Amino acid sequence: MTSSNGPSAPVPVPSDRPAGAPVVLDREDLPDRVWTLPNALSVLRLLGVPVFLWLLLGPEEDGWALVILMVSGFTDWLDGKLARWLNQGSRLGALLDPAADRLYIVATLVALTLRDIVPLWVTALLVGRELVLGVMLLVLRAYGYPPLQVHYLGKAATLLLLYAFPVLLIADGTGWLARACEPFAWALTIWGTALYLLAGLLYVVQVAGIVRAERTVPASP
Repeated sequence: MTSSNGPSAPVPVPSDRPAGAPVVLDREDLPDRVWTLPNALSVLRLLGVPVFLWLLLGPEEDGWALVILMVSGFTDWLDGKLARWLNQGSRLGALLDPAADRLYIVATLVALTLRDIVPLWVTALLVGRELVLGVMLLVLRAYGYPPLQVHYLGKAATLLLLYAFPVLLIADGTGWLARACEPFAWALTIWGTALYLLAGLLYVVQVAGIVRAERTVPASP
């Protein structure tokens, strides 16, 4: 997904990069700002993760957990808009935004799996994807590259999953509302999981292209 606090203007391509390598935007090229409104929203989302987990696994107050999850999804959209409208992109924002997304997804998956709402195979696929991307980050660093700007499919997948999880909680209840929400919950979950895996695959392909381009550059005398 494109970092919502990412750059709003083109960044020069380093002259020492191979001709075939993809353009990679470094967080270091962004302004070094901390006190911005988008960053405050990202920090608020991060602070909500432990509260969200406690509500799901402790008292099982699903209603309040739903509120936190929906607020998180809204602020995820809002901080990106504000970063562009107010020109408040920053290095910290480019780090906090995807970190909050991943923490919410992993935390929700763990909680819903422990409560037998989400099947284990869905959790294994999504957590496995995060582990593979972690390896890709190590490969990029080994070749002197920063993390790649994530594909827009990743952002779409994240939004689908963040909307799927509260609907899954509602579908786990009883009554007509639960029955009505169940097909929508699983549609969002399946599509979100598929797009999340596809976005991860595209990331791996990009990293493979960088590695291939680097290896074809003639060695300097």
